[in-house]
Amino acid sequence: MSDVPDEELGPIDYLVVEFPAGEQRFSGAMAEELAALVDSGVIQVLDLLILVKGADGQVDAFEIEDLGELDSLKALEGQLGELLALEVVEHLAAAMEPGSAAGVLVWENSWAAPFAVAARESGGQLIASGRISTQAILASLEHDIEQGG
Repeated sequence: MSDVPDEELGPIDYLVVEFPAGEQRFSGAMAEELAALVDSGVIQVLDLLILVKGADGQVDAFEIEDLGELDSLKALEGQLGELLALEVVEHLAAAMEPGSAAGVLVWENSWAAPFAVAARESGGQLIASGRISTQAILASLEHDIEQGG
């Protein structure tokens, strides 16, 4: 990670993107978009992990530095790396389909760091956080349209 003290960090999030067997079309576009987010200062990558689940259900986890063909992503990962405990990786892998691969990304929302610092300095503490899925928003909008709203 950078030399940013812990008390100056923004909120930290993670996501897991699964690529089902036969649907894996890696063109480099994801790495380019991730690099653009890092370069613009929107996020800081803290950890990046690749999970591969065999047809037999066996899961292999790879840190980016373990995969030679992903040099462009290695430069994006912070020095912190390996944030996710084995139990967390096993939990994430349980949701994967056999034959699939997944990318696990842990990042700091750098854009929110000044607000987070100000909140902490004001005596505030984060007590809840969440995310609304795009699918849920689209379903809600579709429902409103169907209801004439």
